[in-house]
Amino acid sequence: MFKFWYDATMLSLEAQRVINLRMMKLALGGRRGEAEARRMATEKVFAAMEAGIALWHGGSGSSVIAGYRKRVRANSRRLSRR
Repeated sequence: MFKFWYDATMLSLEAQRVINLRMMKLALGGRRGEAEARRMATEKVFAAMEAGIALWHGGSGSSVIAGYRKRVRANSRRLSRR
């Protein structure tokens, strides 16, 4: 049970970093900001569908959080690059 709460807490902290990085990119605007906005919306829809399907097939909340953390880490790495 501790692992679930740890992962949920880490997801919230990691997501805040990605939100910050995305807001900076969106604030700059232009083609890159527009592309990021499209990507963000598309990713959110697919991530929600993936989570729903996982739960529908008997997956646990922990597995859903693990999937979200994987995506958040990937976005953090991508957005941190120059």
